[in-house]
Order: sequence, then C-alpha cells, then structure tokens
Amino acid sequence: MPGASSFGRRGLPVLFSTLTLAMFGASPALDPVSVKRAADGRYADDQRLFQAVPGIAVGKGGRLWATWYTGGKGEGPDNYVVLATCADGGRTWSRPVQVIDPEFPVRAYDAVLWRDPNGKLWWFHSQSYGSWDGRAGVWAVTTENSDAPVPVWSSPRRIADGIMMHKPTVTQGGRWLFPIARWSLKPSPSMPGRTKPPIPNPHLAWDPDAVGTHIYRSDDAGLTLERLGTAKIPDVHYDEHLVVERRDRALWLLARTNAGISESFSADGGVTWSPGKPSVIPNAPSRFFLRRLASGNLLLVKHNPPMDQPWLVGDAVQPSWRQRSHLTAYLSEDDGATWRGGLLLDERLVVSYPDGDQGTDGVIYVIYDHNRETDREILLARFTEMEVREGRLSQPNSRLRVLVNRATGSGL
Repeated sequence: MPGASSFGRRGLPVLFSTLTLAMFGASPALDPVSVKRAADGRYADDQRLFQAVPGIAVGKGGRLWATWYTGGKGEGPDNYVVLATCADGGRTWSRPVQVIDPEFPVRAYDAVLWRDPNGKLWWFHSQSYGSWDGRAGVWAVTTENSDAPVPVWSSPRRIADGIMMHKPTVTQGGRWLFPIARWSLKPSPSMPGRTKPPIPNPHLAWDPDAVGTHIYRSDDAGLTLERLGTAKIPDVHYDEHLVVERRDRALWLLARTNAGISESFSADGGVTWSPGKPSVIPNAPSRFFLRRLASGNLLLVKHNPPMDQPWLVGDAVQPSWRQRSHLTAYLSEDDGATWRGGLLLDERLVVSYPDGDQGTDGVIYVIYDHNRETDREILLARFTEMEVREGRLSQPNSRLRVLVNRATGSGL
C-alpha cells in the first residue's frame, strides 16, 4: 500500500487556522502533500494495477504534460496522482516523473492540468479520507518552469472543499472561474469493497447543505477563491461540470448526469443560474470535454452514439445511450447552437474521460483512458481544427491512439 499507516499531522498551511480545523475536524485528508520524484519502485508501470481520469496541458514552450490517478486495484484509498511529460509533440512519453501520494488511507485522485493566461502551469488534484468522505478538497501546486523535464512546484495549497474535474475558465473580463462540486453521494462509515475500507465516523464530513454544482471565482489570478454561485442540476451524483463563456458574456454550464448531459445558464456572471435541464447533446453518463479554441470556435469531445446524426441536424429527441465508446470531436462556430464535423478518435468500448489542450501552433491534444483495470492505457490524439471539420486526419503529424502510458502490474 502506498504510504505508511501513520495518521500523524505533518503541519498545515497558514490558511488553516484553529477555527478552520474546529469546523472541518482534524482529518489527515487536510494535510498538504508535496510533489516528489516518482523514483520509488512502487510507482513503476509494472507495479500499478489501475489508472484513469487523465488530464493534459501544453507548457508555454510546447512541452506536453499528462496526469492521471493510479495505484491499487481500483478507485479507493490506495490512489495517487502521477505526472508524465513529452518533448516531441506527443509521440513519445516519459514514465511518471513526479507523484502526489498522501499517506494511506487518504486518497489523491481526479487531477487536472491547466496553463493559466500568464503561462504558469497548475496541477490540481482532489484529496479525500478513504474513497469518499463527503467533503474531499481541491489542492493546487504551480510552476513557472513548465518546460523543464522535472519542474519545481510550489507548496501545495487547498483551494476549496469538493472535487474539480475540468480546467478553470477565464472570462472576457479577466475573472477566473473554477468548476468545483460537492457530490450528492452520501458516504457511509461502512463503505463496502476490497479497496474501500470503513471510514471512521470522525472523518466523515457529509453536509447536505454544502452539496452542489458550484462555481468559484478568483479576481486575483488564483490567489484567493470565493464561491460565486451554484447551479441546481437534477439527477446528478458526479457533477464533472464545466463552464464556457459565450460571446455575449452569458455563461453556459454543462454537467454529467445519470442520463447524459444537463445544462444551466447564467446572465449575471455566475451568481444565479437557470434551473438545470437535459441538454440536446447526446452522451453516455460519463465525462466529456468542451473548450474554446484559439479561433473562437468550440471543441466538443464526447461519446458518439448512433443518434448523433439526428442531433447534428437539430432533432432534439434523443434516446438514452450508456456505452463509453466512439469518442468523437465536433466543432461549433456559433457558441454551441449547431455542431459540425465529427472526427472519430477511438471507436472501442471502454474509452472514456477525455481532456484536451491546444498549443500555440494550433495543434489540439486530447487525452483519455482505455479499459482502466485490464488494458490500463492512457492514450492521446493529436489533430487540427481543420481535421475535426473534415472528419478525417490529413496532416502528416496528426496521430490517433498514441500510447502515453500502460500499467502492467500483475497483482501477484
């Protein structure tokens, strides 16, 4: 198991006062965990049995970074997050070079990479006591040298309760918006399962009044965050939401639900939100990716069920679809009113959780996972906006199914 079974305090950031600890309870999930080199043998590919939920970012000089969580036999307190890098445009990737690994049974998971408007690289992750303690928390480290093979990171900082599954959004006015959720899934002190041991009652932090699809704001480049507003999304457990600012400055929020994707809108900068309702965009109940490109167009990557053709021509009546297959990229030139193109990235079953970024040269990189507990692959697609529009690869350096990492542990 990663880490020792010690629950000793390792010191808290100044941000956490005695009053804060009294409110939260002195859980070891509130301890900061610094980035370290992934040199220990247990982080090797042949020791890992599971990996999922990748993220990607392009450094300010073009170096690529990938993160995902791994460790243990599935989702649970053995999880930690790793970081790998690539200096040749996505072709060849390092083994994990750095890791964030809390002491057992604190779990690190759902990592996100983001290059901010100032060129600083952020590495976010969530941290929870056991599989899910009802509160979790989003932590962040940053680096100014995102083109170094092994970056030097800041001290870890806990920025909010909850879990963040997508990159922040920067509005036209310069405000940073962070999509952070407090799951509606009530934890249990007797969480069943081989990798989910019981959570002692003192470490459960369930608060139904804190549940929600929240948006946090920062007006000082991420130095401080404040909860701005909350969208009410029915039928949601794992929100996995994101926010896009439209050209008219209205905000469009999309969230994962048990039926697919739901949406909400805000006309006042994120303070109030329209009642959540199902989107016409068909998708499996799984994470999708949506981001504005340098051209101003929107890129959407989602599961492409057979009903995508009716959706593309404006038919809003969509049957349900639950297969995590056929990851496909689409473009919108009118803020999501209509979609075009359709570049199939991977048609196989059990491909999921896309994330993406765009380099200064316009090249788009999308990362995703495949068969988390058997193939245990993290894969990459490299393509251009033109190829999404045309629905086929045509550039010499474009690639699909590039292997970023495969865990090969036997579990013996």
